[in-house]
Amino acid sequence: MSSNKIVVPAAKEAMEKFKMEAANEVGVSLKQGYNGDLTSKQAGSIGGQMVKKMIESYENSIK
Repeated sequence: MSSNKIVVPAAKEAMEKFKMEAANEVGVSLKQGYNGDLTSKQAGSIGGQMVKKMIESYENSIK
């Protein structure tokens, strides 16, 4: 069974900040706590932006 739980509790705040930054970059307004009113398109654009930033960070680290 897979889980999306954050293993390192101290990383939770950093991930929340990262998610908020990604949402801001794609023009989606997130609020602290529940965001169940987002459309699938909005949620997907946030996740996609997060992945894009992670890939860019990795590529920059191996140069």
